[in-house]
Amino acid sequence: MGGCFSKPKPVEVKIEVVLPEKERAKEEMSPNGKASPLVYKVNGTARHYHLEEHPITINPYQNVKDVVEASVCHVKDLENGQMREVDLGCGKALLIKENGDYYAMGHKCPHYGAPLVKGVLSKGRVRCPWHGACFSIGTGDIEDFPGLDSLPKFQVKIEKEKVYIRASKQALLTQRRTKVMAKCISLSNYNISSTNVLIIGAGAAGLVCAETLRQEGFSDRIVMCTMDRHLPYDRPKLSKSMDSHLDQITLRPKEFFRTNDIEVLTETQVAAVDIKNKIAVFKDGFKMDYNKLLIATGNTPKALSCKGKEVENVFNIRTPEDANRVVKLASSKNAVIVGASFLGMEVAAYLTEKAHSVSVVELEEVPFKKFFGEKVGQALMKMFENNRVKFYMQTEVSELREQEGKLKEVVLKSGKVLRADVCVIGIGASPATGFLKQSGINIDSKGFIVVNKMMQTNIPGVFAAGDAVTFPLALRNNKKVNIPHWQMAHMHGRIAALNMLAHGTEISTVPYLWTAVFGKSLRYAGHGEGFDDVVFQGDLDELKFVAFYTKNEEVIAVASMNYDPIVSKVAEVMASGRAIRKRDVELFVRHGKTGDMSWLTGKGS
Repeated sequence: MGGCFSKPKPVEVKIEVVLPEKERAKEEMSPNGKASPLVYKVNGTARHYHLEEHPITINPYQNVKDVVEASVCHVKDLENGQMREVDLGCGKALLIKENGDYYAMGHKCPHYGAPLVKGVLSKGRVRCPWHGACFSIGTGDIEDFPGLDSLPKFQVKIEKEKVYIRASKQALLTQRRTKVMAKCISLSNYNISSTNVLIIGAGAAGLVCAETLRQEGFSDRIVMCTMDRHLPYDRPKLSKSMDSHLDQITLRPKEFFRTNDIEVLTETQVAAVDIKNKIAVFKDGFKMDYNKLLIATGNTPKALSCKGKEVENVFNIRTPEDANRVVKLASSKNAVIVGASFLGMEVAAYLTEKAHSVSVVELEEVPFKKFFGEKVGQALMKMFENNRVKFYMQTEVSELREQEGKLKEVVLKSGKVLRADVCVIGIGASPATGFLKQSGINIDSKGFIVVNKMMQTNIPGVFAAGDAVTFPLALRNNKKVNIPHWQMAHMHGRIAALNMLAHGTEISTVPYLWTAVFGKSLRYAGHGEGFDDVVFQGDLDELKFVAFYTKNEEVIAVASMNYDPIVSKVAEVMASGRAIRKRDVELFVRHGKTGDMSWLTGKGS
């Protein structure tokens, strides 16, 4: 097993540790509703920790040389509800006016650098126009995902009708802020086979869970374990940016885990969980006691079942090495993609400039038909065909042929034979939960872990998150859904962590996803499963459109290309709990007033 942790270093976090005379056997809630201290055992000794009653405050301007102050506008230049990107000379900030008050913070989304001035301001937060991350205008804290960091917050003052911003030069340069985290107090005397929190899986859900625990003041041992050989990385980039090196997509550097006492065991696999005794059993026989458990194992790609499936140069894209290898093998060669899934289509798009030929094999008649509808699917298919991608629809692979052990041809059930030097399989995935079958943890008929709104399983102290779970989606009247997307995994991890600390926080986020092909992004918010109609605005042929997915006269999802920030606007309405009626978007489309979105603010008919 590998691992990383370091000796504790002092930070500005106060932690009270109590060694009680008698051990407590369970956690409880205090009478006033606040979380009581968690109980954990280290070398047989019970300990407690308490979160501070007051928030941590840090002076961001301790270094005077690092401070810049500038007049950025007149007080009349900004109306309520408006945002402006302002230049302080050595960097830019986002100036906001809401309810008569001014706020200033970083102007770029820490996720991928989107200009937040083009996003959506609503009820004390800004939503990113690209991928939907949300930030509090009062604190700069990240409130919805994707991404890990918050925004730096700057001071605003009004003098003689002018607005001044005082900011750290370093913060203006980095445009991101990592929240202060607690330190582990027990690393010097812990039992290697015992941890308070064990996180199985090191994707977005597992990492956000670990970080949230530390941000909330949790000071005991946290262990993450993963079958991967790497620290957590930006998995969506494996298909969107296949040439990326590991250091370009790693979410946190090794030093971050050392500094914040988050241990990561790589290339390790949990083979079973003993829920009665709270023990995780690893494949190599090692056993680890835990107090709280998060299962965030993700999914396992489905494999082909045809003849020749073991031929060399056939890939599921699971690691950076897989992605890099596919690009190398496809260079000036013939690539075949099996499955017009998100992964399959993104790989196909990426390889068009690298490969001699790119072919996509798909069982359905139109890509993404079930998800985006037939018209959007056809428009996307046409874009791919215009970029030299050849489609073989309504057929499957019957055989993979080899020459000297390496892939040579892909044979289709239709009888067509495709030349192929490399093949990528993207036909879906199954939840990686097989090791839980005899555990007593509730698994549904498809293998998904069933959790409630607090990401809790049916077993006390056991939580689950990410692609391997079904959970109640508030947006769809608490219908149990599985949403295997990056943003949702982040939020699952955060909610699980808060409820490990007995916060009683329920998940209420709006699903938000995107795909990027040929330099264009398709954004999507909501959950459109079972939609019965699609209302369009714009031009599908020009790939400049917004599609509203409706069911029973209500909008349940939205997708767009080249129509920002409409998806983020709809997401904000959905997040507020307001329904968007089909007739409202039909009126919006009929009048063709792109800028008239009063129905999105609740002021329409």
